[in-house]
Amino acid sequence: MKLNELQRNIGATHAKKRVGRGSGSGLGKTSGRGQKGQKARSGGSINPVFEGGQLPLYRRIPKRGFSNHMFKTKYAVINIEDLNVFEDNTVVTPALLKDAGIIKNQLDGIKVLGNGKLEKKLTIQANKFSTSALEKIKEAGSKAEVI
Repeated sequence: MKLNELQRNIGATHAKKRVGRGSGSGLGKTSGRGQKGQKARSGGSINPVFEGGQLPLYRRIPKRGFSNHMFKTKYAVINIEDLNVFEDNTVVTPALLKDAGIIKNQLDGIKVLGNGKLEKKLTIQANKFSTSALEKIKEAGSKAEVI
């Protein structure tokens, strides 16, 4: 066998479906779209939720309960290891964190998590601390102040 004698297996390739090309293809005239109507037109697609004018299912089902999603407090989260960029005996405030680029925006407050290790002696001011963060802050000889 030579490279110029190679051929694909039978059935491995298919001819491209050319719609609207006569009766032999089986997709001539209306090109497989049927007769008239919205779905026969170009650009004619219907929202999958649309039920032909009938009141949609999502409006028929009763809405129940209360969602606190809009009102829940969202904290900007930082880890202990992120605070190693500051010098010893620095008072780390939310404004200082923003200036240093550690947080983008303060949201409803700042929460310090205990991922990593604190190697500096700092005074950290934040709205919340995780228990593991408090332990690591005390181990490093730093102070945690809740704002």
